[in-house]
Amino acid sequence: MSSKPESWAYLNRVIEGPSRPLQELLSAGRDADDIARGVRTRAKWLGELGRQTQARYNHDQSAADLEAAAAVGARLISPDDQEWPGAELDQAFGFAATGRSEHLRSYQADAVPPHALWAKGADLTGLVAQSVAVVGTRAVTRYGVEATRQIVAGLASHQWTVVSGGAFGIDTAAHEAALAAGGNTVAVAACGIDRVYPARNAALLERIAGQGCVLSEYPPGTTPQRHRFLTRNRLVAALTAGTVIVEAAWRSGALNTLSWAEGLGRVAMAVPGPITGAGSLGCHERIRSGRAQLVTGADEIRALLGAVGALDVTQQYELAFAATPAQSLSRNELRIFDACGSAAVSAEDIAAGAGLPLPLVVHLLMDLHRRALIGREGSTWFRVGEHRD
Repeated sequence: MSSKPESWAYLNRVIEGPSRPLQELLSAGRDADDIARGVRTRAKWLGELGRQTQARYNHDQSAADLEAAAAVGARLISPDDQEWPGAELDQAFGFAATGRSEHLRSYQADAVPPHALWAKGADLTGLVAQSVAVVGTRAVTRYGVEATRQIVAGLASHQWTVVSGGAFGIDTAAHEAALAAGGNTVAVAACGIDRVYPARNAALLERIAGQGCVLSEYPPGTTPQRHRFLTRNRLVAALTAGTVIVEAAWRSGALNTLSWAEGLGRVAMAVPGPITGAGSLGCHERIRSGRAQLVTGADEIRALLGAVGALDVTQQYELAFAATPAQSLSRNELRIFDACGSAAVSAEDIAAGAGLPLPLVVHLLMDLHRRALIGREGSTWFRVGEHRD
């Protein structure tokens, strides 16, 4: 049984994520209603969560928070909801939990998923099913803007959602390029969903909500603060298959997102910049040290993302021994292949079965058709070799 939205909203207000103690209680089988009740009554079984909530446990604004979100057209998403991006978060933070990464040692305590999200715009799971983060410096140059536009346009043409932080500079260029190409984009905010930051990007963020999604881990009214930008970066990296950094100086904050991508088992990529300035020193250092793959265009990014992590490790073993066309398919291609059958069905039915956005499904169906894995009859599709009238 699902917990009440009010319980998730309460926990989101009194526990600023990421919270390892809360995630441990959820993993142990306690639901949000039970935990919220325990926090309110100061239950002894809370353990570390009791200490973590001592200063805020009586800040019960759940009804007001849900109303404030609704007033700006936003909604609360919890792990109980179908829209929760569980596959992406489980894979990213599951990798972090293995301890195999050297890049999370300084902030391992934060390497846990959010316990609630606030969203304004389209369905989140469909948007992040095939997504890549594009981030970089706020002190952007003309080169950085042009490189970002070229890369994002190429990604958008292949139905890749571009995720960034909504900030000035490369973030803005990435969002604008995705919108201009008619693609999808997600802005992950470091403040409450009812706040606009930076204020000068108000119109852009509204357009993003109309053509993609604006997302926040923080309850309404939360102000942007330095530590929240770092927390936001982990979410940008976790929701995407990989992170591309365009222009980053030696100590650029955008490099933090790239570090999170490494630590969460995502693909870390960097675009080289001119050697005549210091604006891309951070990118060059990551490439030189082997911590980021050098990329110069959308096709190289797509090739890397298709080659690494395309299938869950636990699922790969079975597929590796199967002498079928499925052996060569990416995770999303396999979802579509499985949603097709011997009887011809519409793209809409395949999208519903695969749980993916219709434009992405049509794009991948056309590619599978060119590879002779999926057949087509008018507006319907079927697996080649299995079609029966």
